[in-house]
Amino acid sequence: MIDVGFVAVDKAGGWTSHDVVAKARSLFKMKKIGHAGTLDPMATGLVVLGLGRATRLLRYVQAQPKTYVATAQFGVATDSLDADGSIVSRVPMDVSVEDVAGVIPQFVGEIMQVPPMVSALQVDGRRLYDLAREGTEVDRPPRPVSIYSLEIIEFVPGPYPELSFEVTCGSGTYVRTLADDLAVALGGRAHLTALRRTANGGLFVDSAPTLDVLEAAGVANTLDSHLLSAADVLANLPSVAVDAETAESVSHGVPFSGSLIPDPARGGPFRVMDEGRLVAVYRTSGDMARPEVVIG
Repeated sequence: MIDVGFVAVDKAGGWTSHDVVAKARSLFKMKKIGHAGTLDPMATGLVVLGLGRATRLLRYVQAQPKTYVATAQFGVATDSLDADGSIVSRVPMDVSVEDVAGVIPQFVGEIMQVPPMVSALQVDGRRLYDLAREGTEVDRPPRPVSIYSLEIIEFVPGPYPELSFEVTCGSGTYVRTLADDLAVALGGRAHLTALRRTANGGLFVDSAPTLDVLEAAGVANTLDSHLLSAADVLANLPSVAVDAETAESVSHGVPFSGSLIPDPARGGPFRVMDEGRLVAVYRTSGDMARPEVVIG
């Protein structure tokens, strides 16, 4: 039985992230599986699953930058801000690729974003999408999100122009809101017609199996070949290599200090490694390092 590991999945359209988790539970014959960031049913692409004790490490995967390729139609707004929603307005927009390029700098860096009503965020204990289904709209205070890069891939002019773009952003960013905000800055509205997550930290969709591939691997009893180690999935975190004696102490959550703390990790999390194996994730506090997640 799998004790700790990750699987990167290329999700098909029409599946929820929960559907992917449910299918993985069936394939791997285990209940303890979680994911590192929801993808809407319309969206395709990379979903990172944590298996067994790796579910405790998913927060570090979710915190890593994510890259998306998206297509937005300007001039047409939907209640969900994507193609799964109902059209609420249709007004032609006379904009050019130069117009779009001119407003993009406003949306790079740390920006404020209002979450969409059709989302899994909770207000007073209720999911926003449940309230939206009831026809109820509530105030959603804007939240800071990080946009690391935003580049135009293609622009198709017309009364309802189409913009394809690539964005790398931080956790909590809604790409469909970003697309609509771009249109609002140009005097109109927009919705997403396509969205694909292509990367999550150092993991890329090009090397991720589909659920069909995983299902075939299950039949062939080769599922283990698709497992990713915790050390590799968290490779973006600084690391420190320890000897067997220190690793034993770390496996029991013993704090430590001094030269074992890597300089890039001061004030942040880092991996504690024993011969290439992840033992724990520690975080610095002053001159001390204390455990956040111990794998053992």
